[in-house]
Amino acid sequence: MRNVYLDYSATTPVKDEVLQEMLPYFTEKYGNPSSLYDIGLESKEAINRAREQVAALINAKPSEIYFTGCGTEADNWAVFGTAEKLRAKGNHIITTRVEHHAMLHSCAALEKDGFAVTYLDIDKDGLIDLKQLEEAITDKTILISIMLVNNEIGTIEPIKEAAAIARKHQILFHTDAVQALGNVPIDVKELGVDMLSVSAHKIYGPKGVGALYIRKGVQINNYMHGGAQENRRRAGTENVPGIVGFGKAAEIALRDLDKHIEHSKKLRDHLRERILAEIPDTFVNGTMEHRHPGNLNVTFEYIEGEAILLLLNQLGICVSTGSACSSASLEPSHVLSALGVPVEMIHGTVRFTVGDMTTMEDIDYVADSLKMVVQRLREISSVNSAKGW
Repeated sequence: MRNVYLDYSATTPVKDEVLQEMLPYFTEKYGNPSSLYDIGLESKEAINRAREQVAALINAKPSEIYFTGCGTEADNWAVFGTAEKLRAKGNHIITTRVEHHAMLHSCAALEKDGFAVTYLDIDKDGLIDLKQLEEAITDKTILISIMLVNNEIGTIEPIKEAAAIARKHQILFHTDAVQALGNVPIDVKELGVDMLSVSAHKIYGPKGVGALYIRKGVQINNYMHGGAQENRRRAGTENVPGIVGFGKAAEIALRDLDKHIEHSKKLRDHLRERILAEIPDTFVNGTMEHRHPGNLNVTFEYIEGEAILLLLNQLGICVSTGSACSSASLEPSHVLSALGVPVEMIHGTVRFTVGDMTTMEDIDYVADSLKMVVQRLREISSVNSAKGW
């Protein structure tokens, strides 16, 4: 049986180049970066090199990169660090209805602590309304956070324009770029953002390491307290192998970005064309114009997406229903709900995300399998409906 992984937005395999770079830091190069002897200094130098590699991928200064345990921690630091630092100035935050739960749940926690949060809507393509953003600003607004690329429908938001609005009103701007990193060009200077969250395991690096870009001069409170690591802004002994892997993955992502985007788009568009041409009563969610190059979010009417996922799994195919981060939840996708997709159709939605290891043969195998699986499920659904079940 063929095995095809089409859930690259959930996580990616670690590339061999990355793994080989990491391995020595588990064994002979095991020094604590805070130690002053040679093997400790060697680890410190490796972290600094990785900081340069990650900074280069987003056109930041190495001193503006702070390593974290994951993208979620980076989001939390940006939100809670800003809220604590600027509470005397104001208690209002603006975000969107379609953020990752790392942001939405953080904002919900702040609401319980007396903060006010405005959640921006999206249009039928998944894009925010910049006019609504500016109208939502008050004299109490201290932070605007809008994700760069949506994790479910792949929409690329107008971050440069949104950040310009924030800057005009002297409000800090943060973007969750976890899904964007390595999939779209990122230049923090051009975007004009104050903070940006990223994660290694979305770009063929290891799990358990992320980073927060904090523009030079931006002051927010620390989120982790303890030692003097990360220039005294994020305490805790560094995950040296993970950071080294993140750096190497970032270096490869920058080197191969154009090739990766072209490869992903070609396969994604081929899958889209086959699904829409060969499987009736299907539609794609979100814009195809401003979209993650490897993302395809498709609704199959009259059947359950979870049933599609399970039957595809039996055929060796890995996909997700909505957001992989909340796949254990029975709640309908908050992103598709905000998009205006009816609840019954949300439950018939599957997210396909291709990556560097995906081949055209893989895509054709998935398309052929989907036709069979969807037909089978619709036949069962039709029989059950006829029987009144």
